[in-house]
Amino acid sequence: MPPSSLRNVALIAHVDHGKTTLVDGLLHAAGVFASHEKPVDRIMDSDDQERERGITILAKAASITWGDTKINLVDTPGHADFGGEVERALMLVDGVLLLVDAAEGPMPQTRYVLSKALERELPVVVVVNKVDKPDARAAEVVDEIYELFFDLDAGEHQIEFPIVSAIARDGIAVEGIGVPGSDDSLAPVLDAILDTIPAPTGDPAAALQAIVTNLDASDYLGRLGIGRVIAGTMTAGTRVALVQDSDDEPIKRKLGQLMGFSQLGREDVDERIAGDLFVVAGFPEVQIGDTFADADEPVALPRLEVDEPVLRMTFGVNTSPLAGTEGTYVTSRQIRDRLEREVLGNVSIRITETSSPEIIEVAGRGELQLAVLIESMRREGYEMQVSRPEVIVKEIDGTAHEPTEYVSVDIPDEYVGAVTQAVAPRKGRIEELVPGETGRTVVTFIAPSRGLLGLRSQLLTITRGTALVHQHHAGWIPWVGELPHRHGGAMVADRRGTSTGFALDNLQKRGELFIGPGVESYEGMIIGEASRPETMVVNVTKGKQLTNIRTHSTDEAIKLKPPRDMGLEAAIEWIADDELVEVTPESIRIRKRLLTESERKRAKAK
Repeated sequence: MPPSSLRNVALIAHVDHGKTTLVDGLLHAAGVFASHEKPVDRIMDSDDQERERGITILAKAASITWGDTKINLVDTPGHADFGGEVERALMLVDGVLLLVDAAEGPMPQTRYVLSKALERELPVVVVVNKVDKPDARAAEVVDEIYELFFDLDAGEHQIEFPIVSAIARDGIAVEGIGVPGSDDSLAPVLDAILDTIPAPTGDPAAALQAIVTNLDASDYLGRLGIGRVIAGTMTAGTRVALVQDSDDEPIKRKLGQLMGFSQLGREDVDERIAGDLFVVAGFPEVQIGDTFADADEPVALPRLEVDEPVLRMTFGVNTSPLAGTEGTYVTSRQIRDRLEREVLGNVSIRITETSSPEIIEVAGRGELQLAVLIESMRREGYEMQVSRPEVIVKEIDGTAHEPTEYVSVDIPDEYVGAVTQAVAPRKGRIEELVPGETGRTVVTFIAPSRGLLGLRSQLLTITRGTALVHQHHAGWIPWVGELPHRHGGAMVADRRGTSTGFALDNLQKRGELFIGPGVESYEGMIIGEASRPETMVVNVTKGKQLTNIRTHSTDEAIKLKPPRDMGLEAAIEWIADDELVEVTPESIRIRKRLLTESERKRAKAK
């Protein structure tokens, strides 16, 4: 296929503005599915966690044919934590579809992903989605989009973008600002892609240069390199050079299996020319950022660069008394191997050795990204213990600087006061309050990344689960000093055993419990949060003394409040520096680093 008959386009947007749903609609519009087929919703979100969380975590590609033109669609994540995926996806494409919710308008992540597209000089097609919402305000949102382009110093040629109004869920769209009718289709979106997004440039007859932007693995083919041919032609069976570092000798080998994207899958192909996306097998050494080049005169492309991590935490071998009882992979070597595999395919994750061979430091772009990694590992059978995330401090002009976050919180109007009060002690600075027409207000503020640890769960509690929280990196500021954490101290079990209702009934008057009766516990395990800031050492295994005296008051039925649900993210946010989260395929437990009270007293004395 000549380059003129090809388009590469990425879908970018804020979280939940409809990228993946629009991809589903475009696949239907292009006839990928037969009339009798009923594919699942959000078919591109194939990962279990993507479906459970309702977000896109990994960038993925599919291809469709519209008229005589093949269109490669790249679906990207909307969360700032997965910004590395967005940046890699933009390396594959020649233009973007920018989706914006017709009610919410441009949001923090809209600014982030659009800035990355404008940096690469990519033309934009704007799709105003969800125009059927009762509070839709498409005309105002389009004005806000223009303002965003001006704020990001877009050139005049970039501001002249086509606008399409769509209801992606129903697979209908119309040119300009308006509400599509039931007889419409997504043809206006596909036509706008052909008219606005240029065909790939690059000479198919030039020397080969192809950039690797992603990795995959196959049980039969081993590691796969995924990327785009920038110049020349990649032909199966010919000898190519894999350039990894300018100082190292290129790896030269015959190109075994070559594949391209076809609808939702991959197909074997004989060649990929400049502008095409490729999948290559037979190079187990391949890494993200490598270049496939001409074997005789290999010339490397600039390596892929992404924003630096801002948070770090430690992953270590589980050392609790219950270690090894629930997991399959429990040794430091197994945990290290798994993290090294993650780094190969995830450019925004970094790992560093520590003074202990059993502990590895992992840095990432945010809490959500690290929590997704931990959750993936526990589902694969890994058992480990992780620390509280801490920010990475950068030295600027001889002064310690810490990262800040730009945060947008969408809440019902009645909780505005409570949310601003929660933000203030965390050194948050309110930037904007935008009341909506449906009884909700968007509160925007900037705060140190440290101050946001645990804020998400606090806001959900304050607003009874109705808050929508979005954030992205906003630069570096001088260290702001100490910040508050949690209010209560830890309730720590003093012995191993099974918790009893009798013991928990007495303890629930002194704080909030994390466990119920019949739970296996051990010395040093945290079973709740005390109402006072001091650590409270308690016996959760205590049973009721049996006597031959029976009175109404002593024999009342035990009434326990439901324990607080401490899932993975809640536990990571809650713990202090001297505490850890024990993660196994079956359980999430919170514990002290030093399990015995005598060890903790000695450490405190030192």
